[in-house]
Amino acid sequence: MSKTYEAKDIQVLEGLDAVRMRPGMYIGTTGNKGLHHLLWEIVDNAVDEATNGFADRIEITLHQDESVTVSDNGRGIPVDIHPQLKISGVEVVFTQLHAGGKFNNENYTYSGGLHGVGASVTNALSSWLTVNVYKDGSEYVQHFHSVEDPERGKILSGVPVDHLTKVGPTSKHGSTITFLADNRVFKNIQMDREVIHKRVKELAFLNKGITFVLTDERAEDEDGMTFSETFCYNGGLRDFVVYLNENKAPLHLNPMYWSGKNSTLELEFAFQYTSNYTENFISYVNNIPTGEGGMHETGLKTAMTKVMNDYARSKNLLKAKEDNLIGEDFREGITLVMSVKMANVQFEGQTKTKLGNVEARIACEALATEALNELLNNDPTTAETIIKKSIASAKVREAARKAKEVTRQKNSIFNSTLIGKLASCTGRDAKKNELFIVEGDSAGGSAKQARNRRFQAILPLRGKPLNAERKRIDQVLQNEEIRSLISALDTSIGEDFNIDDLKYDKIIILSDADQDGAHIRAILLTFFFRYMKELITEGHVYIGMPPLYKISKKDKVKYAYDDYELQEAVSEFGRGYDLQRYKGLGEMNAEQLWETTMNPETRTLMRVTIENFSEAERMVTTLMGDQIDARKQYITDNADFNKDKDALFDEFV
Repeated sequence: MSKTYEAKDIQVLEGLDAVRMRPGMYIGTTGNKGLHHLLWEIVDNAVDEATNGFADRIEITLHQDESVTVSDNGRGIPVDIHPQLKISGVEVVFTQLHAGGKFNNENYTYSGGLHGVGASVTNALSSWLTVNVYKDGSEYVQHFHSVEDPERGKILSGVPVDHLTKVGPTSKHGSTITFLADNRVFKNIQMDREVIHKRVKELAFLNKGITFVLTDERAEDEDGMTFSETFCYNGGLRDFVVYLNENKAPLHLNPMYWSGKNSTLELEFAFQYTSNYTENFISYVNNIPTGEGGMHETGLKTAMTKVMNDYARSKNLLKAKEDNLIGEDFREGITLVMSVKMANVQFEGQTKTKLGNVEARIACEALATEALNELLNNDPTTAETIIKKSIASAKVREAARKAKEVTRQKNSIFNSTLIGKLASCTGRDAKKNELFIVEGDSAGGSAKQARNRRFQAILPLRGKPLNAERKRIDQVLQNEEIRSLISALDTSIGEDFNIDDLKYDKIIILSDADQDGAHIRAILLTFFFRYMKELITEGHVYIGMPPLYKISKKDKVKYAYDDYELQEAVSEFGRGYDLQRYKGLGEMNAEQLWETTMNPETRTLMRVTIENFSEAERMVTTLMGDQIDARKQYITDNADFNKDKDALFDEFV
């Protein structure tokens, strides 16, 4: 692949404006997610070089001073002079918003830049940034700084300190970018290695044969050496599926795998069935996770339903008098990862992770039909295993259908499970209403007294709901607490889920700050993740954050939501204060509960999001599945057994 890549290939759409003034418009937030977005913009560029066949190694290094370096062995950013702007290609890329070689398909057939703002935003929100380019036998360097301008009372972002300079000869090729996030923009500029680890591992699975190296100079490994880990998966998506199913029981040894393309897109997918009851479909477009699905998933699922029904009938596994199976029958217990690469991608949805290209559905359906026919006929033993599991799933579905019918009969459901339980709100505007799912009758009673009846509804839980990860759907629907929750939300579940019917904009899980409370949160989140995932992806699920401590002295009262706030309050109060540790919501009276936890003006809520869908899937399986050893190992590796809250409380008392 020796296609030239020069400055004339870079198209400029608009200049770099107002990034620092409104960083949220470009990176979403100035919190932890936005900080890492700076890194992903640079990493995405390196991955695009690799995806398009120009690089096979990408290195990410976290330095002691919190700066980060990303290197690739691709073609190198263009260093010649741009014909319109009369500056080097490097300077164009890092100072012009929406400038790059990806707006046509000549240099990059596929691009993973989700937001399209590029490296210039990383430069604009960094204290400094340095670019080294290795190209055509020479090394080049250019430096950028964000500097204060006292005369205009503002910070000038990403200003070139010098022109692109030729350093000398080199045998290397590629680009190296080092930057330090600006602490005038971000409260915390410390990159989280675990966040980076998960995304880099995911990228390595998606781009088989590409080597990723993550080095953290801030930490040491078990041998006292600088921490470093390398990711390279020659099996690609096959290895990805095996990794996701590590804590499950596969029904066939090797994942089925296929790749191919047509004039619209390239499609690659791998899948393996397990003894689990839920489906796990994970999809990507140009390396971007599409957690909300989209047209590509629809195309593959449609093909799967048709091909597998036809195969079942051709092998007499499905009798002539029997009805066809439906899609969810064939997807029970499946773990499938699909990766699509295409040009001119159109994303939609709340988080812009749903593929909207209609042509992708048609193309994926055609390719997947060819693929699945080939896979099933080449492996009849596995094919028969899949069909038999699907037929068994259909019988369970029929039992679940009857349970759903019961759930849909609102009068009987409300009479049997919700009257005396759900305290509904009087407001009819779902966009303003909130549902608090509260642990226990005692806390539920306080919450009912504390709430604003106009827009806040209370659903107390009497006992723990069923763990949806370990049960079939018909068993899940037999659980009274789950049925009450479904009825209260009014969205139905699974294939019948319809978010347009949601009665509440915010669904707030309110449980005690103890082990039982944490378990209830985990059970509810597992249920939402498995059967109402769109509630999470659309941003409707929250965790209520009641305070852990009440500190009082005379007529002065403060609440502390964590140990850090407790220390601050104690320092402020000095001697002679009273300290109360809340172990349960029921210990608060209605006034305290409203003031600390339910009042929109003063409360703290934690919105539940999914940053990495594949890791979320693996985490739910590990923590909530039936593999005890895997869960024990995770707890051993990650739990802080030295953190004794009661001992800390006793220390302050």
